[in-house]
Amino acid sequence: MACGEFSLIARYFDRVRTSRLDVETGIGDDCALLNIPEKQTLAISTDTLVCGRHFLPDIDPADLAYKALAVNVSDLAAMGADPAWLTLALTLPEVDEPWLEAFSDALFEQLNYYDMQLIGGDTTAGPLSMTLAIHGYVPAGRALKRSGAKPGDWIYVTGTPGDSAAGLAILQDRLTVNDTDDAAYLVKRHLRPTPRILHGQALRERASSAIDLSDGLISDLGHILKASGVGARVDLDLFPLSEQLLRHVEPEQALRWALSGGEDYELCFTVPELNRGTLDVALAHLGAKFTCIGQIMPESEGLKFVKDGAPVTLDWKGYDHFG
Repeated sequence: MACGEFSLIARYFDRVRTSRLDVETGIGDDCALLNIPEKQTLAISTDTLVCGRHFLPDIDPADLAYKALAVNVSDLAAMGADPAWLTLALTLPEVDEPWLEAFSDALFEQLNYYDMQLIGGDTTAGPLSMTLAIHGYVPAGRALKRSGAKPGDWIYVTGTPGDSAAGLAILQDRLTVNDTDDAAYLVKRHLRPTPRILHGQALRERASSAIDLSDGLISDLGHILKASGVGARVDLDLFPLSEQLLRHVEPEQALRWALSGGEDYELCFTVPELNRGTLDVALAHLGAKFTCIGQIMPESEGLKFVKDGAPVTLDWKGYDHFG
């Protein structure tokens, strides 16, 4: 049976599993109407995902829904915000109802997990792509930004960057991992990254700047340095790499993926010396490791890397969406 635009929306996307009290009007009108909590600042981020560029054509629709939401939630995590609402514009080559059912089921499962509500969007015909706009809020004056790093601050990352790039290499048959558990772990880190939303919120009172690692640490840390007008020294010997990754690739390749692979959606953040002692109490119970990898320097120093105590030159670059 043919499924037109409005029946498609009604069947797969107009199902309010989490009904937020701050949503006055959601799907079904010309606009959504939202009531912003008092003394909160609205946080908004938008991401477009295009088949063949941001995800593989044969990706499972449930994995696609999970990742599409996760990469948006990660942007809010980087600013210490609470996720609340989502709009979704979905372009489909055809109405594939089993695909839509799997995609929408996974999407609503994750929306429910984050206590979010889908409040609107659009559907149209064309090559598979989607644009998600995520909305949240953060206490006024307490948002994490890229522009607050100061010389002397310490640089941290959560988790183990590089795993996602390895997972993609496995999916593209560029890396063979015979250990099924390790392969599954690395692939999952690519398909189902974990936004560090609770870490971001805990860092609101402690970090001086933050960013999520979407394009690789070299590129993303560079954004902090540019916005803050500072330089940095990163010690490659301190960089956290997972055992699952190191068992199957040489350390240099693992480090290359960690610094330039992208799509890890971990947090990179800076912390003043005065606040370092509170990090263990604030973050230790949240499940992901966090590692100090270097220090913010004066802008004249630029971005420098050291290994075994000596400067090293890297020609690696982060992910380029137009590369």
